[in-house]
Amino acid sequence: MTPNGSPQWHTVSVDEVLQHLEATPSTGLSEQEVERRRSQYGSNELAEEPGRSLWSMIWGQISEPLILVLIVAGLISGLMGEIVDTFVILAIVILNAVLGVVQENKAEQSLAALKKLSAPEARVIRDGHTRQIPASQLVPGDIILLEAGASVPADARLIEAVNLKCEEAALTGESVPVDKTVDPVVEEKVGLGDMVNMVFSSTTVTYGRAKAVVTATGMNTQIGKIADLLQTTEQETTPLQRKLAELGKVLSWLALGLVVVIFFAGLLRNEPPFEMFMTSIGLAVAAIPEGLPAIVTIVLALGVQRMIKRNAIIRKLPAVETLGTATVIASDKTGTLTQNEMTVARMYVEGQHIDVTGNGYEPKGDFSIAGKELGAEDKAALELVLTAGALANDAHLEKGETGYDMIGDPTEGALVVAAEKFGLTAPELNGTWPRIAELPFDSKRKRMTTFHRVPAESKFAPVIGTEVVAFTKGGPDVLLSLCDRIYRNGEIVPLTEDEKAALLDVNLQMAGDALRVLAMAFRPWDQVPGSEDLTFETVETNLIFLGFAGMIDPPRPEEKLAVKQAKQAGIRPIMVTGDHKATAVAIGQELGIIEPGDAVISGPELDAMSDDELREKIKRTGVFARVSPEHKVRIVEALKANNQVVAMTGDGVNDAPALKRADIGAAMGITGTDVSKQAADMVLTDDNFATIVSAVEEGRTIYANIQRAIQYLLSCNVGEIITIFSAIMLGLGRPLTAIQILWVNLVTDGLPALALGVEPPEAGIMDRPPRDPKAGVFSGGVGKRIALQGLMVGGLTLIGYYWALSTRGDMTLARTVAFGVLAFSQLVHSFNMRTSSQPLLKAGIFGNKWLNWAVVASAFLQIIVMTVPAFESIFDTVTLGWKEFQVVALLAIMPFVLVESVKWITTSKEA
Repeated sequence: MTPNGSPQWHTVSVDEVLQHLEATPSTGLSEQEVERRRSQYGSNELAEEPGRSLWSMIWGQISEPLILVLIVAGLISGLMGEIVDTFVILAIVILNAVLGVVQENKAEQSLAALKKLSAPEARVIRDGHTRQIPASQLVPGDIILLEAGASVPADARLIEAVNLKCEEAALTGESVPVDKTVDPVVEEKVGLGDMVNMVFSSTTVTYGRAKAVVTATGMNTQIGKIADLLQTTEQETTPLQRKLAELGKVLSWLALGLVVVIFFAGLLRNEPPFEMFMTSIGLAVAAIPEGLPAIVTIVLALGVQRMIKRNAIIRKLPAVETLGTATVIASDKTGTLTQNEMTVARMYVEGQHIDVTGNGYEPKGDFSIAGKELGAEDKAALELVLTAGALANDAHLEKGETGYDMIGDPTEGALVVAAEKFGLTAPELNGTWPRIAELPFDSKRKRMTTFHRVPAESKFAPVIGTEVVAFTKGGPDVLLSLCDRIYRNGEIVPLTEDEKAALLDVNLQMAGDALRVLAMAFRPWDQVPGSEDLTFETVETNLIFLGFAGMIDPPRPEEKLAVKQAKQAGIRPIMVTGDHKATAVAIGQELGIIEPGDAVISGPELDAMSDDELREKIKRTGVFARVSPEHKVRIVEALKANNQVVAMTGDGVNDAPALKRADIGAAMGITGTDVSKQAADMVLTDDNFATIVSAVEEGRTIYANIQRAIQYLLSCNVGEIITIFSAIMLGLGRPLTAIQILWVNLVTDGLPALALGVEPPEAGIMDRPPRDPKAGVFSGGVGKRIALQGLMVGGLTLIGYYWALSTRGDMTLARTVAFGVLAFSQLVHSFNMRTSSQPLLKAGIFGNKWLNWAVVASAFLQIIVMTVPAFESIFDTVTLGWKEFQVVALLAIMPFVLVESVKWITTSKEA
């Protein structure tokens, strides 16, 4: 919301805005004030359409055509005097509806939780500290920080802006980024596109950085005023869910045809018409696994929740299925394969290698040359290099409760920490060398330049010789090409081409030691160039070279195992990095991504290749070095042209096209920009390559579990159909009544199928090749197993029914036996579904606790209706004798014996 009585924010000065909102740019709001304003203005969220009501969920469950037919059949049964049957049928319908509503509600809650987890965040200053908070917690008066790649979290008035450009197409339709300024706009009535001192919620920062004060939140933002356009999006369904919906329609038509066939078959066998009508309707309802869509949704949602615990947030459900088919993971190096705690390990200044000790971001360490302390001259030269690196820098170090945290880019952070080890603290440097202008870093230039006022008392003032200095840091090869002088022995002297070549050799040597090298330079200026001359081409030329800083970002300890696991799973890991080729190769070989002799392609080499050449070369390439984000799109395209299923990581604004183009876009949760997260299918909350491999394992497990649930439900339904149809065609009468069919369907379908959906990963699931993305849910022999297992369940039920009918001559007793065999054999059969090929006796029969409890609960209910006399008239059963119970138990256990035998035989042959 926006404060009452607000002025036209774009027309007033920065001071007036801050005064009206009672905001202080340096310290921001206090937590107490934030709470007060949140109670006044509410959360920074758009109003959403309410979810489905309880009644709409219930109606959705009972309005299915076959359920309505069943209700009508129950009412007809009542009119014909079968009151008990009517109540039982309606009770089963109600129980089905309750279970369906519970499942649907659970699915909606799970998906809502995922939506919250992927909500945008904001960088805000509160109580004098910079924090990362959910954007929903912003209030008017908050001071927010913006940088390239960030989504603007609320409407805000700019109070500081450095080369800021924003993409506002969502609001204005203007595709060209808008240049922003802090100056007031004179006219009150102007369009949003002309409010150049304002930034608006849900737009994107494409360039530069800024500080702004929030003026409106929630529905009072500009995007909030058109929120109805954002609330019309439909819930995304996965390809699997769509396939199953189509399967449900096919099964519905088959069930209707089955009703007609079985009904007339019964009439030909002189079965009572009404009984045959009820039996046919009951069988048709049982033949359709109406709970399957809800079960699939819940399995997907629960699987995604498990992924969250393993640091992977799935933003788009189709990614869950795609993960199981991934054949390539193209990963960044820094922070993904490595620890993302860059540490300056070596400096090169005035022809000498200076070793730096210390780990991570703790500013403790020493500087030495060949194990000896630095002399006075060495310290002076090193101080200027460290000063340049710390000032041409947007990162800052904060001490937290458990250690030091780096806010900003880890590479820049390493320079800040190195300077602090030398005694040059960031607050002191920024105070004595105030920044007055800058050219921000971007991935195309691979460098950054900042202008500073030179302190008169500085020891370097005589050398610089002007009141203003520009410090530049960037990639060594790029920056050296812009230098024509060098700082040496306290003087500025010309830099020859031979010296440049020697410096490049030093750079290669450092990179070969797996160091990431940055170069520092400076240039004196009489004054900051005017806005027209403040360009890369004008400023970043005729530079004076200072030295190199070599940083190490060691591989994460778990990545070597993750790479090995990926390869075992048939997934090829590829490193895509902006680092120098030698550094990338060193890390790639250490992790096992490449072997000596494997192909490595650099960015310039990639530029020189045609698409066809790249498509062929990429088959044998494990590392891409010195690449820009734009190159990632070509890499993805080449891999996909080779029929690979590609998972691609990224964190920057320019990574968004590659993330979208990849089959699975994985954005970095820590270092990633909002733009990259919005473009991605999943977010890695720990920026870790091992997390992608874990997510692939979860994706494979989720899909396998869904196949288990489908196989179980359909094989049981086929068994019921075979039992009824075969008995009638053989002239054995109706082996089950309509109520018995409906009860078995209710008891055996829901809980066990859902429990199979949370089955732990099967042993060896990451030793198999990726699943073919074109393969259907019945692939891999699932369709054949459904038919054979359905025949098994139906055959065993028929055996029990025929035995009781032929030996006892009592139709009610025979139906009771069939009723028991059908229910208990299906429950036993659910354990067969836990593994596809491995014998369950090896894997552990009771390894899924949820299935154990589901079977126990379902079996308990079945035993009650078969043994409690009060239920005999309802379910048309009789109390079984000891002999009959033995037969039921023997036949019910046979699915486990038969399927386990097949698994043992199959695995023995494979061995």
